[in-house]
Amino acid sequence: MTALERLAGLSAGHALDRLPCVPIVGNTAARVIGVRTSEIRHSAELLARAQVAAYRRFGYDVVRVFTDLYVQAEAMGAKVRVPDDETAYLQAPAISSAGEVGQLKPADPKTDGWLPTHLEAAARVAQELAGEVAVTAAVTGPFTTASFLVGAETLAKWVLREPALVHQLCELALETALRWSDVLIDAGVTPSITEPMLSSTVVSPRQFQAFGLPYLARLVGHIHARNKSVTLHICGKTQRVWSFMADSGADCLSIDNDADLAAAKGVVGDRVRLMGNVPPVAVMYEGDPAAVRQAVRTCVREAGNSPRGLVVATGCSLPTETPFTNIDAMIRAVEEIGWPPRVEDDVHA
Repeated sequence: MTALERLAGLSAGHALDRLPCVPIVGNTAARVIGVRTSEIRHSAELLARAQVAAYRRFGYDVVRVFTDLYVQAEAMGAKVRVPDDETAYLQAPAISSAGEVGQLKPADPKTDGWLPTHLEAAARVAQELAGEVAVTAAVTGPFTTASFLVGAETLAKWVLREPALVHQLCELALETALRWSDVLIDAGVTPSITEPMLSSTVVSPRQFQAFGLPYLARLVGHIHARNKSVTLHICGKTQRVWSFMADSGADCLSIDNDADLAAAKGVVGDRVRLMGNVPPVAVMYEGDPAAVRQAVRTCVREAGNSPRGLVVATGCSLPTETPFTNIDAMIRAVEEIGWPPRVEDDVHA
């Protein structure tokens, strides 16, 4: 089966040759073509070439055009530090006081910051891989973008003391996300939402309901109106908000390795597809092929029979220097399990 046939079959409840497999390749793609991470972030040609080459090299089932979470906030005025050969990080928020919130404006993805570069890259990938594999691109969620605009510490204080300002920031960030999603869809790319700042290690379930869910639901609904499905990823511990994540309308929940995949199946597996959750650092980066195989088998044992299906994936993006042999091992492990996706007790395997 092709990657597209495999995903379509999973959605329809049909028999497959194997479960879909998605090691979440971000900046690791730079290593496939032998360039620095800063180069793929700032070149549409290199970013597209790296992502296509990584897909061709490993043969996974979803391509995700992505380098870091900051491109939308950067286009709205946040200062981002881009090391020569490491992942970018937030250097300074866009504003430093409540009085400056009114100065912020949603980004135009066709003109502002590096969004046009990443749009061109995603469009190139979608065109080259049309008919083979689903091509997605990261959309940073409204609450997370809000944290980059004002700083995480300030946002945490405002959640408690200035909720109206938080909603104002989320509205601005949502508008950027809606615009970004639209141009991606126009280019033949499926938006994929990432909201790490809505982790239960950062906000309470009540705060998730107040400042996360309304904006996620509007973003998901907008993408659905454009006839695209939506995957939602939230880093870290999320068990307390799985039901709310499903309430957003997302079609698939990407579960971090800090969370229990079997428990997620029990709570929301009948509502949404699950995706996860091989540890990207402890197993994929630091481990060996045997450890990867065991981790994949654990995921399938825990949720391979989830009612709405399972995509075997890493719990989050792979570290840049993840060994290629471990990515190969992840694909092989899913192929070895085959269909139907059952894993017997493999203590002696």
